[in-house]
Amino acid sequence: MSVSLEVSKREVRPRSLRNKLRHEGKIPAVVNGYQIESTTISLDSAEIEKVLRQHGLNTVLTMSIDGKKVNTLIHNYTTDTFTSKLTHIEFLSVNMNEVTEVEAEVVLVGEAAGVRAGGVLTQTLYSVTVAATPDKLPENVEVDVTDLEIGQSLSVADLKVDGDYEIVTDAEEQVVTITEAQVEEEETTEEASEPEVIGEKEEE
Repeated sequence: MSVSLEVSKREVRPRSLRNKLRHEGKIPAVVNGYQIESTTISLDSAEIEKVLRQHGLNTVLTMSIDGKKVNTLIHNYTTDTFTSKLTHIEFLSVNMNEVTEVEAEVVLVGEAAGVRAGGVLTQTLYSVTVAATPDKLPENVEVDVTDLEIGQSLSVADLKVDGDYEIVTDAEEQVVTITEAQVEEEETTEEASEPEVIGEKEEE
């Protein structure tokens, strides 16, 4: 699946043009990769944010540059520290017939049996590297933890692939584990003290 994205070529200099674009609701970006020279572009901020909310980071974004159709993936991006708004995007032009590797989020599904029994679930891996042609790349990999008991864990090797992609992250990497809850025992120390004996004063 691909989503059309409207973009415009832009000048690189002066640097102040970037700030001008942002004030106009645009995001400066660059495209490079398969069959294209590095090209600076701009795009509508609201449009790209809507696309990412609906389709995710691993969606193929199709744009037209100089009358040429270019299929891209988001390779890198930066955001504003305070608003989390996108401030710059690097797009990677891709060959739709060539396998590409990207990161996909690991999403836990269900309530683990071990948690219901009082255990603690700990997720240790939050994303995996997946490989597929661009149109088959998943946004996330779901992991069903429903049957996971206390003392059990799941590694990358246990993940079920639901689609035409491959997980290339090391199979031995741990994804999630259930451990017993640590109960802090209050140590009570009883001080056994002998009662004070008040003796009679000897007569001189």
